[in-house]
Amino acid sequence: MERADQFIGQSLAFLDAVERASRAAPLNRPVLVIGERGTGKELIAERLHHLSSRWAGPLIIMNCAALPENLIEAELFGHEAGSFTGAAKTRHGRFEEADGGTLFLDELGTLSMPAQDRLLRAVEYGEITRIGASKPISVDVRIVAATNENLPAQVDKGKFRADLLDRLSFEVITLPPLRARQGDVPLLAEHFGRRMAVELDWPNWPGFTSRAMQELEAYPWHGNVRELRNVIERAVYRHEDPERAVDEIVFNPFHSPWAPSGAEVAPHVPAPAAANEGEELVAQVAAASPAVAATNDFRAAVADYERQLLEEALRRNRFNQRATAAALNLSYDQLRHALKRHKLQDSGA
Repeated sequence: MERADQFIGQSLAFLDAVERASRAAPLNRPVLVIGERGTGKELIAERLHHLSSRWAGPLIIMNCAALPENLIEAELFGHEAGSFTGAAKTRHGRFEEADGGTLFLDELGTLSMPAQDRLLRAVEYGEITRIGASKPISVDVRIVAATNENLPAQVDKGKFRADLLDRLSFEVITLPPLRARQGDVPLLAEHFGRRMAVELDWPNWPGFTSRAMQELEAYPWHGNVRELRNVIERAVYRHEDPERAVDEIVFNPFHSPWAPSGAEVAPHVPAPAAANEGEELVAQVAAASPAVAATNDFRAAVADYERQLLEEALRRNRFNQRATAAALNLSYDQLRHALKRHKLQDSGA
């Protein structure tokens, strides 16, 4: 079955990371993959496995953050029957399952110190010991680990073992965030858009309007490719006319005038950052403005200050009105009304 996610990109930063993975793949050494959420760390792990001599062996994936601390060691190394409450029978761990292949440890930075100690021995000696067992078991496993944390900083804080980091960092592949991948947003948007159009049985793919594409390129994409995919698929799904180019992009699906107080934005949606950007913008304009002087026309002074805020926000967001609205924590309609009031409605699109 073909994976839904693929390597798509043309930026030098992205291609350099993929090339480094390709060169490291044939070597039987650990690899550490660093990157923000949604940058494709698991795809890199798959590439490392499938381009190696272990390609016919198993690729076992484990998210270290998905299990409580007291179960991680049993999940990794297995356990003997009766070794702890609930251990009714012997169970192989992920290391034994990955014997002859690759073990991908995602969210490596969340491992507890005891689990790190046992992992270090497994990496150094190729041996693991099930919980409750007395004899070690030899395993032939290549480790690929991934994290979005700064592990050297974690070492300095005493939260990660320096010797384990040394063993796992034979090669370190750092994936660029989407905002640093010049020219890749349109490429990915077209790919995800076409695929969603096929899923919806559209007769053809009409593409995006120039304004919609400008909005996509101006957005910061804190969730990277995963967030972009969701935004594109949602935009295509909500679009009602397959013959007309997609023109409406909804970045925040939680936005609603009827949202409960304090619940409009979910924690993982980057809208709060946009609100902070708006506050920073107000502070910067205020700092750049001359000291408050006496005035005999309060409304004119307020209007002039508001116009300054709007002009500066438009400039900072490359005159993209939707991005400007997000930066000022306004709805698109509110921004349009403000621009019309100050005769700035022709600024951007």
